Amino acid sequence: MARAPNKHGRDQALDFQGFLSDLQDWELSLKDKDKKMRPQDSHQEKLKTRDLGTSSGNYDYSRNLDSINTMSSSFTSEDRLPDAASEKELGNEYFKQKKFKEAIDCYSRSIALSPSAVAYANRAMAYIKIKSFQEAEDDCTEALDLDDRYIKAYSRRATARKELGKLKESIEDAEFALRLEPQNQEIKKQYTEAKSLYEKTILQKASGARKNSVQEMQKVGKLDTKVNGQSIQPVSSSAQITEMTAVQDHTKRNNTTRKQEVKASVQELASRAASRVKAVAAENITPPNSAYQFEVSWRGLSGDNARQTSLLKAISPSALPQIFKNALTVSILLDIIKCVATFFVEEMDLAVNYLENLTRVPRFDTLIMFLSSSDNADLVKIWDEVFDNEAAPIDYAVKLDNLHTKYCPKR
Repeated sequence: MARAPNKHGRDQALDFQGFLSDLQDWELSLKDKDKKMRPQDSHQEKLKTRDLGTSSGNYDYSRNLDSINTMSSSFTSEDRLPDAASEKELGNEYFKQKKFKEAIDCYSRSIALSPSAVAYANRAMAYIKIKSFQEAEDDCTEALDLDDRYIKAYSRRATARKELGKLKESIEDAEFALRLEPQNQEIKKQYTEAKSLYEKTILQKASGARKNSVQEMQKVGKLDTKVNGQSIQPVSSSAQITEMTAVQDHTKRNNTTRKQEVKASVQELASRAASRVKAVAAENITPPNSAYQFEVSWRGLSGDNARQTSLLKAISPSALPQIFKNALTVSILLDIIKCVATFFVEEMDLAVNYLENLTRVPRFDTLIMFLSSSDNADLVKIWDEVFDNEAAPIDYAVKLDNLHTKYCPKR
């Protein structure tokens, strides 16, 4: 039989119930001020929470949870932060609608968020559409700094440069793009048009120079029809006619001589100008930052081994893999090796350094593997005659032996 609670126990229970009732009333009456109040007793806070959860006037926490979820959903749907890809896609949509300025704004935001070769090249195309050709050229250059094998950037820069009158540079861009994609008909057409326009411009300049020369000769001829400052008048006597004929013959001979002298003088001046240009170029060689820049500079120095050597030495050997990436070609590789061979004996350390870093270019093994038989024979000959040097110190000899297996693998 259960024992009835004593008086002391009943009093405690009643007191506790009264405490809870007072606490609930306090909570309801001070609801608006509870943010300013700080519970001083963690035990009391737990009791208050438990009581509120079981009473008829309990606080609806689920309502706040719904509000939080609503706020979160609203933030993600309405205030979503932009990203580079979505801005680029929006720019593409504007471009399709021929809203080129709006497209440029979108591409600019995409570039600001995360620069990419595609975004730069797309903005360049939009600039071309509004005839802002200098901005288009600059954007294509930025795109190629990020990806030096991006064909669209070469093609669009060729277009911009053609419009800017930089015809030679336009041809170089189109030509390099064709090396990357020889079957691209659009670029073939672009290259043909740029080359035709360039040749036409050269012919016009040559024709203008020739016309000016003829006019100068005509002026000289008119001056020569005077003898001792006096104009020659028509005469009737045979002696005078003979004398006149002699004077005219002398004038013709003088004109011919003067034309030859002028032609020789022009050729000499052209030769001197070319020499000065080469000298200045040799003094101001700057290291290229990409395979494209290297190949353009290298081809421009074709036939001048000394200046090609200067160009190569302007590049740190360790920078070769970063410059060429996946754009190194067989012809350029062989040219560099031949160039290194010319200064191998005098600067063995530098030469070996170039040879080592060339092997670190991503496409090196593939290029060596697919060398034609004639190219392979040339490489083996260079190696045997130059790099297989018995006079090389032992440490270089070991390095060269290791390199020999990479440059001239057995087939």
